Amino acid sequence: MSTSLSADGVPRLASVDRIGRGLDALSLTHARAAAALLALCLLLFLPGQISLQPMDRDEPRFAQASKQMLESGDLVDIRFQGEARHKKPVGIYWAQAAAVAAGEALGVPDARRQIALYRIPSLVGATASVLLAYWAALAFLPRRLALLAAALYGAGLMLTAEAHLAKTDALLAACTTASLGALARVWLASRAGGTVGRAVFPAFWLGMALGILIKGPMVPLFVVLPVLILSVAARSGRWLLALRPAAGLALTLLLVAPWFAAIAWKSGGAFYAEAVGHDMLAKVGGGAERHWAPPGAYALAFFATFWPGAAFAAMSLPLAWRARREPAVAFLIAAVLPAWLIFEAVPTKLPHYVLPLMPWLAILTGLALSRGALDPRLRGARATALLVPAIPIGLTLGLCLAGWRLDSHTLPWAALPLLAAACAVAVLAWMAFAGGRPERALVLGILASCLLGPAVLGVAQRSLPALKVSPRLAALRDRMACPNPQVASLGYREPSLVFLTGTDLALPPDGAAAKQFLEAGGCRLLFVEARDRDDFNAAWPVARGAPAPLAEVEGFNLNTGRRVFVTAYAVAP
Repeated sequence: MSTSLSADGVPRLASVDRIGRGLDALSLTHARAAAALLALCLLLFLPGQISLQPMDRDEPRFAQASKQMLESGDLVDIRFQGEARHKKPVGIYWAQAAAVAAGEALGVPDARRQIALYRIPSLVGATASVLLAYWAALAFLPRRLALLAAALYGAGLMLTAEAHLAKTDALLAACTTASLGALARVWLASRAGGTVGRAVFPAFWLGMALGILIKGPMVPLFVVLPVLILSVAARSGRWLLALRPAAGLALTLLLVAPWFAAIAWKSGGAFYAEAVGHDMLAKVGGGAERHWAPPGAYALAFFATFWPGAAFAAMSLPLAWRARREPAVAFLIAAVLPAWLIFEAVPTKLPHYVLPLMPWLAILTGLALSRGALDPRLRGARATALLVPAIPIGLTLGLCLAGWRLDSHTLPWAALPLLAAACAVAVLAWMAFAGGRPERALVLGILASCLLGPAVLGVAQRSLPALKVSPRLAALRDRMACPNPQVASLGYREPSLVFLTGTDLALPPDGAAAKQFLEAGGCRLLFVEARDRDDFNAAWPVARGAPAPLAEVEGFNLNTGRRVFVTAYAVAP
């Protein structure tokens, strides 16, 4: 082969591989690379935004609280029905309320019940985190590999999932990547004796301020840990002066202090007692909300949540150990390892907690690729890479089994061609790696994700009505002949039902209260779960039993892991 110059001006062998030439073309300029990443994000994140039901329990809690902000006009206090929701700061609720208000202004029908509008901040946050990962990767890698690392992070299953959920974590990932990307540039410039660009100051401090408004101390935690470790390693913290700490702290306080002061005054300190004293300490002290898992759970889950990049990231760890004294690798270790160990030690575990660490593992993978560390000849490398086809194959079989068992022996036929294509491309990715072409394997893994994500979230979930209990119940409300019926639910209490039927959804404690609700006059609709039906029937006199059911809805509750059977009763004047 002849020798040519890459897009970064670095001599390399001219590639006859189409994938290699495609990477060269896409990384020719920063604008092309950013456009390619934006297209990747839209392909991965848009399918399913409208059709995917509100996913209990966290997503509809956030969306309902944002909806109540619009209903009440109170942009300080956060409430779910009548309860104060003092768990997270206000940033995500402001963002969701703004998206819904914009939808209303543009004429979206019934905008406040459209979960897709509440997901817009997560969609924007996930996309921004990918573009910021590219910006961060440029401090470590040439343009071609920075593009590949950012695409590998963007193709991860966890980021795709969070882009479809109206909660904090996609925006948190963007804020963390901005602040850590700026910190990386400051650290590497201090080691090389260079200077930092003007974008570093706003990226670091705006990421910090917005991150605090979105999820409190999490961005400071992700930043402070590497700052401490790197400062100890450098025996000085003077390298941080490039961030202009005095001006940055003043800017951060200016942005975050007004709301924190307002909520302290309005709640009488209850927000801090709940957010810190209960929510945070409960997660540190035990498995909050049944989310306990032993240490090592994140390491095991990582091979699925960071698919398709996880197997290659695992192969990169020996390089990180060997090159740990190099400034670039030292930063990557400091950005990931201490935070990861803390999360492993905390009893409460949810897969998205480590999402902000994934861009740095993608960058480490790009660094390992550039140094030939992704070598199929290494012991166990080919076996580890089998995870690339194993995940889509397992997911395809799982979806088929779920459809067969939950929905009267049906299969997600419409999704099967895309699922089969994702499995085939993933197999090709493994074959490319086994044949000594790791870059091609990474690209094929990303392409497999571009097929798998839309297949699952855009198509397959439509074929599983058993998982859509709340939307099917809300549809009964919408089909009633009388307008604006009063709705109550006995037994079935998922937050998605509150979001879809209305803030005033009544939740009677027993059958007698449910009977009183139904007899209170006007147009009324009552849902009764099967486990409470005997209590409800017993509340009626023997001579005058409960009214005839309007409809029955059977499905599967993902949160409880059991089937649910709900009967609807209606009365109309």
